[in-house]
Amino acid sequence: MHFPDSFSLEGRIALVTGAAYGIGFAIAEALARAGAVICFNCRDAAHMETALAAYAEKGITAHGYICDVTNEQEVMTMMARIGEELGTVDILVNNAGIIKRIPMTEMSAEDFRQVIDIDLTAPFIMSKAVIPGMIKKGHGKIINICSMMSELGRETVSAYASAKGGLKMLTRNICAEYARYNIQCNGIGPGYIATPQTAPLREQQADGSRHPFDQFITERTPAERWGTPEDLMGAAIFLASDASNFVNGQILYVDGGLLASIGRQPDA
Repeated sequence: MHFPDSFSLEGRIALVTGAAYGIGFAIAEALARAGAVICFNCRDAAHMETALAAYAEKGITAHGYICDVTNEQEVMTMMARIGEELGTVDILVNNAGIIKRIPMTEMSAEDFRQVIDIDLTAPFIMSKAVIPGMIKKGHGKIINICSMMSELGRETVSAYASAKGGLKMLTRNICAEYARYNIQCNGIGPGYIATPQTAPLREQQADGSRHPFDQFITERTPAERWGTPEDLMGAAIFLASDASNFVNGQILYVDGGLLASIGRQPDA
C-alpha cells in the first residue's frame, strides 16, 4: 500500500451523527477533505438548513437527514435512505451527545436517563444499524466520540461520565465481537475543547476575570490551552482510514497531555 494513499477516504461513505456544528462538523469536514462522502443527521429542519448552509460555505456537498438517533425506527429509516441514495456506510462517527451539569443528588432520574440515552444508547443503536452492511462489504470503521470523562470523574457530571465510560466499553466490545469481519471500532477522547457546549465554562466573569474553570483547565493541561475542534481532525482521518486497519478497541485521547500529568506544582 502506498503510504499517503492509506489515509485517503476516496469513495468512502461517512455518517457523522450530530454534525451540524462543533466537534461533529469539524470531523465531517476533515473526512470530506480526505475524500469521503458526508452524511449527517439533525433532529429538526431549522438546524438542518443552517448546517447545510455551513457545509456549502466550506465547499462540501453534505447529505442531511432528519433523525433522532435514540429512536431505532427512525435510525433504520435513515439507513435505508442512505443505502438507496448513496450506498453502504463505510465510516460511522458516533458524535451526537449532550451534557447536563447538575449535582448528582439534585439530578432527576429522567435527566440521567436522557443523557444515557443520547450519549450511550444512541451509539449502540447506530452501530447496530451499520454493522450488517459493513460485514457484507468486508470492511468498516466505527469511531465513538468519548471523553476525558471516559477515564475521570468530576462534580456535576455523573450521567455524562457514566455514559462516556460505558461508551468506552461499548467501543471495546464492538471490537471483540466484530474485528474478525475487518471492522475497526475505536474512540476519540477529546480533552477540553472550545465549543458552544463548553462556552459557559469559558465565560468572562462580571468583574472581567476569567471563569475559574477556564483557568483551572488551562493550568491543568500541559499544552496550557483549550483544544479546538480542528485539533481532532487528524485523529479522525487516521481512525477512519486504512492507516488504522490493525488498530482496534482503542481510545485515542486528544487532550493536550491532560491525562499524562497530575498538573503543575503550585508556586511555593
